[in-house]
Amino acid sequence: MKIIIEDTIDQYEKLFSMEEDKENYYRYSMMKPFEKMWNMINVPLKAKQPNGYDVIMATNMLGYLNVFDTQTGRQALENLKEIQALQKANSTLNDCLDFVEKNNLTINANELRFGMFIADPKKLELQKGYCGFGGIPGFIQVSIYPNSFNIPRLPAVIAHEFHHNIRFSYFDWDHGNVTVGDYLIIEGLAESFAKELYGEDLLGPWVTTFDKEDIEYSKEVIKEALDIKGFAEVSSYMFGDTIAKEQGYQPVGLSPFAGYAVGYQAVQSFMEINNVGIEEATLLGTDEILSNCGLFSK
Repeated sequence: MKIIIEDTIDQYEKLFSMEEDKENYYRYSMMKPFEKMWNMINVPLKAKQPNGYDVIMATNMLGYLNVFDTQTGRQALENLKEIQALQKANSTLNDCLDFVEKNNLTINANELRFGMFIADPKKLELQKGYCGFGGIPGFIQVSIYPNSFNIPRLPAVIAHEFHHNIRFSYFDWDHGNVTVGDYLIIEGLAESFAKELYGEDLLGPWVTTFDKEDIEYSKEVIKEALDIKGFAEVSSYMFGDTIAKEQGYQPVGLSPFAGYAVGYQAVQSFMEINNVGIEEATLLGTDEILSNCGLFSK
């Protein structure tokens, strides 16, 4: 499989030096290589109506830095150059690819296109300034505002998103019919894959910031909701109340990213109880993992 890493460092250099037409440069130079990905989630590069929903609005909603925020962006860009972020991404993706080949797994794409974008540190405050999207095989985007917490964890978040590429090569994502249980397992497997490659210490705040009491409480709430369907409903359980309120979903009484934390616990418990490695767990259905993870026994 061919890995293509977009030179977003160079692209941001150009973007931040431009006096005008920044939005079109962002659309047609920085996001155009991902057009197939955006089309699959119904995001046009440019809306038909002024101020309509398009790739500018979508990336703003996802927490990417606004194209006009040059001052914040320049600082982040210098940090990304300093840590050789794109080289780090390249070696991480090759580690992931080695794992796939060694374990006879597959990704349903001939090439993997990767883009690293600058995040808005305020919008991604709960995520400690970094996030990713890897739900469509052949594409991964990571957004990051580099800081002392997320820089060492960059390989782990890339691995997490890479795992989504693997999982969705075997299991379809059905936006309308996804259940809380499905989403738990998708995210739990991805974070378990990151742990396999880079260790538990480098996992994201979405699984590491919970105390025992909050995890136990979250399990009880989620246990009653495993079969709930629909992306908006499911998101309330995965992302927790703070983000649910921001996005207009119904709050259900959970801390930020409770679903991620519980999903990780479920997959880890399943793997331990059944002596199964991540390569084998990746190919198992939601029900098999949930039924045999020991977390939700009535």
